Amino acid sequence: MRHFSKLAVLSALAVASASCGDVARSGRSPVFLVIDSITATAGGSTSSTPTGFLQSDVLRLVTTPDPCTTTSPCPTIYNDSGTATFHLSLKDIGTTTTPTTPSSNNQVTLTRYHVSYHRADGRNTPGVDVPYAFDGAATLTVPIGNASSVGFELVRHVAKAEAPLVQLVSNATIITTIADVTFYGQDLVGNEIQATGSIQVDFGNFGDR
Repeated sequence: MRHFSKLAVLSALAVASASCGDVARSGRSPVFLVIDSITATAGGSTSSTPTGFLQSDVLRLVTTPDPCTTTSPCPTIYNDSGTATFHLSLKDIGTTTTPTTPSSNNQVTLTRYHVSYHRADGRNTPGVDVPYAFDGAATLTVPIGNASSVGFELVRHVAKAEAPLVQLVSNATIITTIADVTFYGQDLVGNEIQATGSIQVDFGNFGDR
């Protein structure tokens, strides 16, 4: 009997731990924050069309305005921006005959985000193999029934002025990373909510275009 009692206690603890893990991952809000897409635009590029991956140029040679010219270009660092698109999905959708109807309280207001970089080869030391992670601010209220987008900084200026990116200015190495972007916010009754999306970012001294 003592053996079975121990097994019962362990089973209860395992269920409780799993439940806590689910709460930590999804929060107590009755809605899921869903990231539809993350796109990026390279800073200083002549093309403003967002893409599903980013070629992040660590240094650009600018020929305008004065005193920059084609014969004496100005070395310039640009940051790179991203755009994330979201929608909300109810956790309890109800049934086909009595579907759950969301209210305005289910809207989610995002206030901040976190960007971290990692490599597929496992070399992930910040400041050595990949840029440092950072936190930023971005405010967006995601309404019920519609998708909404917010812009954010994906690669900071300072990242291109420190290791390991600054070394790419003088060599042909390309560092391929995956940027994980986590957005944080609350629904209108104060429940914490978050969601994470990813985008590929290739760092190098690419030809100016």
